[in-house]
Amino acid sequence: MKIERILCPTNLSPESDEALRYAIALSRAYSAELVLLHCQLTTAGVAPRKSYNAAHKAIESALAKHAGANGLRALHWRSLVVYCEDVGDAIAREAARNSIDLIVMRSRRRPHRAALLGSTAESVSRTAPCPVLVMHADERDWVLGEDTKIELKRVLVAYDFSDHSELALNYALSFAQEYQSELHVLHVLPPFSIDESELSWYPLGRENAYHKTARRLQRAIPAEAHLWCEIKHTVVEGYAYREILHYAELNQIDLICLGAHG
Repeated sequence: MKIERILCPTNLSPESDEALRYAIALSRAYSAELVLLHCQLTTAGVAPRKSYNAAHKAIESALAKHAGANGLRALHWRSLVVYCEDVGDAIAREAARNSIDLIVMRSRRRPHRAALLGSTAESVSRTAPCPVLVMHADERDWVLGEDTKIELKRVLVAYDFSDHSELALNYALSFAQEYQSELHVLHVLPPFSIDESELSWYPLGRENAYHKTARRLQRAIPAEAHLWCEIKHTVVEGYAYREILHYAELNQIDLICLGAHG
C-alpha cells in the first residue's frame, strides 16, 4: 500500500479536529504529505479575504494542538481553503486535483439521513477517487498518546466477492501486515438464504449456501497472508449493514474496510 498524500477535510470545529489525530499519525507512519482542507460555503461570490486568511490560521492552530510531542517540525503539511456550494463535491474534486491517496475525515453520523455515515461522509465515500477513512464519536480509538502511536489490533473486511470488496481486502491485508493485526473476513448472506443450520449434516457431494460461501471466502485470501497475521473467516445471514456493525462490536474491531459501489 503506497500513501504519499493524505487529505483531511476540516470545518474547524473540535469534533472535526478529532480526525486530525488520525491524519497526523498516518502521515508520520507513511512519510506522507498532509493536506488540510477547509471548505467555505458560498452562494454569492467569493468570501472576504479576511475570512480566507483567518481560515488558514485556524487550520495551523488546530494542527499544532494535535501534532503531539514532535510538533509541526516533524510534519510535511499544507493548508487549502476553497469556496464551494457543496462540501462533498468539493472534497472529492480537491482529492482528484491534488492526487490524494487517502482521505481522512469525521462523520457526524446522522442515522436518519444515512444508515452508517453522515451525509457528507457518505457522499465523499461514494465519489472520491481514493479510499476514505471515516471516524465518528462512538468509535474505538486506535491512535494513542502524545506521540500519536497507531495500535491497530483487529481489522475487519466486509467481503462480497465484488471488485469493490477486493480493493477493500487489499487495503485490509496491507494494514494487517503493517501493524500485525488480526484480520477478520466477513460475508453476509441475504436473509433466509440458509434453510439448514451450518452444523447440520449434508449428503456427500452436496453443499448448502453457507458451505459454498465459506470455501470461496477462504480461497479469496492469499496463502502467504497466513504467515504474518491471524485470519478469521465468518459467514453469517441477515441484513449486511446490521451484521457488519454487530460483528464489529462483538469482536472489538478497530477498523472496518468495505467497498462503496458508487
